[in-house]
Amino acid sequence: MASYSKMHTFEEVAKHNKTNDCWLIISGKVYDVTPFMDDHPGGSEVLLSSTGKNATNDFEDVGHSDSAREMMEKYHIGEIDSKAVPTKHTYIPPQQTPVNPDTTPEFVIKILQFLVPLLILGLAIAVLSIH
Repeated sequence: MASYSKMHTFEEVAKHNKTNDCWLIISGKVYDVTPFMDDHPGGSEVLLSSTGKNATNDFEDVGHSDSAREMMEKYHIGEIDSKAVPTKHTYIPPQQTPVNPDTTPEFVIKILQFLVPLLILGLAIAVLSIH
């Protein structure tokens, strides 16, 4: 790799999101993985799903081997302008009222309406099985 490395914008990299033209951003570097699409052990879909974003977490979560990391160097085509990469938005679930088990008399009545018929059915089966 030359000492000069081309700087790419996020918008430029994001355009390369097809099987025949696939670029990834991993650890601040840009990789043209198009020639590797057919050889990737996880399939081309895995690589395509990592386009248009910072794929560093996707790459690290898999736990690639040292040889895979060495192999990446031949696909390295430059650096990413880190100021242009959108920050990942964390999902914040909507606020919900806490669940409070109902201990009101209505709740007790509902439970009894369910359990009493089961008890009667059980007794009826027990009496019939004795005879």
